[in-house]
Parts: sequence; structure tokens; C-alpha cells
Amino acid sequence: MTAAEVYESVTNGGTSLFAEVVSILDRHGPWCLIGGLAVNHYVDPVYTIDADVVVIAEQIGAVQEDLIEAGFLVKAFPHSLNATKQESKISLQFTTAEGYQAFIERAQPGEVLGCAVPIASLPDLTLGKTWAWSDPTRRLGKQMKDELDLVRIGEKYPDLRALMPEEIRRRIEGAPREM
Repeated sequence: MTAAEVYESVTNGGTSLFAEVVSILDRHGPWCLIGGLAVNHYVDPVYTIDADVVVIAEQIGAVQEDLIEAGFLVKAFPHSLNATKQESKISLQFTTAEGYQAFIERAQPGEVLGCAVPIASLPDLTLGKTWAWSDPTRRLGKQMKDELDLVRIGEKYPDLRALMPEEIRRRIEGAPREM
């Protein structure tokens, strides 16, 4: 079984759903994948059921309309949309937050779950994961996933450690943890 086939089975259609979303996004101009699926492109993959995407802010309304037309349940927030389909376990988040907009122009072509997609560059992913990890309002479980993603990047790409918070660099480099 391929990784895409396993993902399709485990998420109850997540790979097909992802391909459907990629098609919608490609119709509405530049975008890029961020988050755990993007990190999985660069390092040994781990299981995730969410897909995070940066969309050009001006296009979010058109993307939302197409998602609803395709049968997605969409919840709108000030700088993002969340989308799901009842039959699938995959969760999609589309952000228009200003800090992430520049990631789109630096995105690299890649393949995720069998789809050709623009993927945020490694330095941008590291920055985005650092922002997420540093957010004091974020749930602990989400922060821990962000930390794991930073560790995975830092272990495979030591030159990117300089972009990471000192606490995470120390852990990667084996310094004793403060208790």
C-alpha cells in the first residue's frame, strides 16, 4: 500500500478530499501548504488528519463558496476558514493571516498525498511552527505537535536550528533540560 492509500483508508477519504481541495485552490490563484502535511514532505512523515493552507486573502470568499458548493461544512473566522466533510476525518484550515501571506511567493513545488502542490519553504515552515508553538492561547496538545514538528525539522536540517526558539534548540542539541 502507498502512503496515499493508507491515508485514504485511515481518514475515510482524506486523500480524495485533499485532491478535491487542491483542485478548488488551484482555480483561485496562488496558495501553499503549511503545517504538519507540509513538514511531512521534508522529513520522515508522521500521521496527521489536518491540512493547513495559506490562501491569498482576497480569494478566501471565492474559496469558501466553492468549498460549500462541494459539500464542505465551513466555519469562518477573522483570518481563517475551517472546513470538513461529514464522511471524512480530515480537517482543513485555510489561513489568510498577514504573517503567512509571504510564504506563498516562496513556496516550492512538491507532491503530497499524490497531488502536485506548492509547499511552504523550510525556513517559512520553521517560522510558522515557531509562531504556533509560541502562541500562549494554543491548546497544549497542539503546541506539543508544533514542537515535535520543529524537532523533526531541526534534526534533519541542523542549519535551520538558528531559526528556532532556544528551548527547542537545547533539546535537539542534547543540552540538559531545566526542571
